[in-house]
Amino acid sequence: MKKIFFLGECMVELRAVDNTTLNQAFAGDVYNSAVYLKRCFNKINSVIVTALGKDVLSEKMRHCFAAEQLGTQLVFAHPEKVPGMYYIETDELGERSFTYWRGDSAARKVVDFFNPAVIDELASGDMLFFSGISLAVIEPRARDIFWQTVQDLKAAGVTVVFDPNYRARLWQSVEETKQQYELAFKSADITLPGVEDLQVLYGMNSVDDVLAQMSQFDINEIVVKNGPESVLTLVDGQLQSHQITPVENVVDTTSAGDAFNGVYLGARLSGACVSDAVRKAAKAAAIVIQQPGAITAKDIFNRAMVDSQ
Repeated sequence: MKKIFFLGECMVELRAVDNTTLNQAFAGDVYNSAVYLKRCFNKINSVIVTALGKDVLSEKMRHCFAAEQLGTQLVFAHPEKVPGMYYIETDELGERSFTYWRGDSAARKVVDFFNPAVIDELASGDMLFFSGISLAVIEPRARDIFWQTVQDLKAAGVTVVFDPNYRARLWQSVEETKQQYELAFKSADITLPGVEDLQVLYGMNSVDDVLAQMSQFDINEIVVKNGPESVLTLVDGQLQSHQITPVENVVDTTSAGDAFNGVYLGARLSGACVSDAVRKAAKAAAIVIQQPGAITAKDIFNRAMVDSQ
């Protein structure tokens, strides 16, 4: 069975139902990708790598992981920390804004749990996926250990996947971000950048700008997401442009890129060609943005994916 590890943070999601009621769920970029991959490719072992606490919400989160059939062997329990939390609002166009509480997040300590047995487990996978948010959440003091782990996994034959997913408020400075992203791009075998994510950080305004930047690195598979317009791929030297059919009824754009990432990687691990992987990933993203919240109800998502075939 193919196996992919998703390293990062899952958070408590709060979303307003009305002026007095909040809906509580769980979400986070790499977690969202892990969920949507598993829903579309049940035969792939989708494993979440994170740290939670020993509180009630952490326990509920673990049950949620199990309900989504995610591997949890690398979900660690910190004795003092708790999950991060965010409140999400969406405007009339479905664009989202967030308020975060993650200073005491257990996920910031995930690298502290790395030991030879954990590294061996990670090395048993086909892929390791992490994002710009994953990097930002890891404490600066632990980043050297993280990068050494990535190099060890590459040497063991694990494919390293990176999505820049830039959130300025998580970083101390643009310079710090660029330094960490440079290491990520140098390590990545596959990268899934979005034009919007890199616009502020690098001043890029088009897929061509992003592709030119990524082409400086020795990356085998570059997948540039340009919102609802198109996806550009450069894989093994072959450049392809993939047109995306825009969604008219956009409810909530949260997790669109995450769904795309998970389903694209699942398709590629399953042997799909690039164009078929992009097509299936774009369908998943289109379904997700027509529903509120990061994780669409399983029955709605699965039925819509079947109907779109």
